Amino acid sequence: MHVVPLTPVDLGLAALLVVALALLSLRMRLNLAGQIVTAAVRTTVQLLLVGLVLKTLFAHVSLPWISLMALVMLLAAGREVMGRQTRRFAGWWGFGVGTVSMLVSSFAVTLLALTVIINIQPWYAPRYAVPLLGMVLGNTMTGMAVGLDRLTQAAWSQRAAIEGRLILGEQAATAIAAIRRESIRSGLIPIINAMSAAGIVSLPGMMTGQILGGSPPLEAVKYQILIMFLIAAGTGFGTITAVWLGGRRLFDERHRLRLDRLRPAR
Repeated sequence: MHVVPLTPVDLGLAALLVVALALLSLRMRLNLAGQIVTAAVRTTVQLLLVGLVLKTLFAHVSLPWISLMALVMLLAAGREVMGRQTRRFAGWWGFGVGTVSMLVSSFAVTLLALTVIINIQPWYAPRYAVPLLGMVLGNTMTGMAVGLDRLTQAAWSQRAAIEGRLILGEQAATAIAAIRRESIRSGLIPIINAMSAAGIVSLPGMMTGQILGGSPPLEAVKYQILIMFLIAAGTGFGTITAVWLGGRRLFDERHRLRLDRLRPAR
């Protein structure tokens, strides 16, 4: 099946929709017009750059270069997790909690898929490794950002109740257990909704792209099922790890609540 090429004019017409959204946001005084335009520009520039990088990687398969790209993706995702929180941890922890959690979850899940499930040779073939890692990282990033934001916001708003439990003799882990559970639940809701609606309400992006690219629908469906399961695992393990690390950081070794470790709300 022939893929219909897109011209700059086609993309420009689609961009007009984003411009219209930004203008409507400006008229409604939502204070989002600048963010919408900036996000659209970033999307264009970043995707064009990654397209050039992938073209080079596909032509010259090299583990060191693919590892470097994976590292850049991880650091960028860690920064986004930190930037999306209203109250984030101060110092290295603000960046480290999300980054370390994604390293543990997303990379492990992707590596398992490449070496055991898909079992390609070499396992780091960029045509598979980069898109898989990107999809898992992106969704894990969103779940972790939501979970950590819920954790820190709830700890701040319920600080009197938490300190009351500590005074009554509860351990730190017990005093914050309910908040930790709700934070993890909040981080997992988006991927649960996405899996529940897949195929009925929406056609996921990878499946749509494969079908538009000419792949048989059933083959595209199988790959999409694989991706959804990998994303669910990466998001779940990553969010649980991040919220667990964040919950520990909220207390010191004497089980005292340390909200001074959070930066003020923006």
